[in-house]
Amino acid sequence: MLGLSGMVLATAALSVPKALAAGRDSAPDVLGDRFNLADSGARLIHEKALHHTTVMQSFAFDELHGHVYALQLMPSGVQLPGESRTYSHAERHDAGDLCLNRLSMRGELLDRMYLKGFGHGTAISVDSSLSSWGGAVRLWVECDANPASGYGRAIGRFPYAENTVLHSADRRVTVYRPHPGSSANCAALDLNNRRLLLRYALPDRRRYALYNLDTFTAGFFSPLIDFAQPGLDLGLPFQGMTLDGDYAYQLMGFGRAANSSSEPDNTVLLHCIDLRTGAVVQQHKSQAGRQLTYREPEGLAVLHGPQAREPQLCMGFASGPAGGRKFSLYGLPTL
Repeated sequence: MLGLSGMVLATAALSVPKALAAGRDSAPDVLGDRFNLADSGARLIHEKALHHTTVMQSFAFDELHGHVYALQLMPSGVQLPGESRTYSHAERHDAGDLCLNRLSMRGELLDRMYLKGFGHGTAISVDSSLSSWGGAVRLWVECDANPASGYGRAIGRFPYAENTVLHSADRRVTVYRPHPGSSANCAALDLNNRRLLLRYALPDRRRYALYNLDTFTAGFFSPLIDFAQPGLDLGLPFQGMTLDGDYAYQLMGFGRAANSSSEPDNTVLLHCIDLRTGAVVQQHKSQAGRQLTYREPEGLAVLHGPQAREPQLCMGFASGPAGGRKFSLYGLPTL
């Protein structure tokens, strides 16, 4: 079992002003790269293990300190400090309990912490910028899991603390609710341009909203643009998102049946979305990682450098048999 530092349960929610209506003026131009979705991808990390054998849900880079953070759902049979029994995988899913892994840039596991009541782990972002937080690493993850679905109803920001268990309602979690009543919230950061991309779900729709990161952090939720998520008519599960400059990237797709590495219909679909208009400017069925067994797409993130020779759009994949999943990362170059 992990050791626990003293924790006081509290809710750190901000008061939320009314969000601007969808369809406002487009976002202004910023600096950034556009990536080549048609590239077959360079293998960056190949079939490494996380702490548990469940699939990786999402990942993010802390380039300042040379770390990768990866979220995964918890398996059956784990009993955390303060719990009176073990729980099944289904119970953990519905509760929104996650394992947060910290790894080296080569994919070696360094340590982990547990997140209770957060969500599905659809996306994670890291802010280690010295100007923002004095060097401390803060993570952005969905939080306040809906017990009906296991997906987060808000966005949480908190410091990483190895070998601890953090509850979604803990006072160390700053909670943002830009769309009260929504679910399936997740966020991606563009630290170069101080922007945050939010995905959220309402009963009859799924949408993206782009914000200035600093005003969002201060609790003012006026989007630069708010638009419908593309590709919902394709029947593919949403598997991740990221942004860089004027463009957002969306990952969708299923894993292969059984453990085949040659099944032809394993659709891994990438979208490039212009954040000035909300329009899709490229859609491509990716062949990255096609030799992997199972090959379920799991997460997107941008790697800028110095670890990368040039910026890369990185795709995550789960592979291997059930009960023994591994993760791999592939990088796509700029156009």
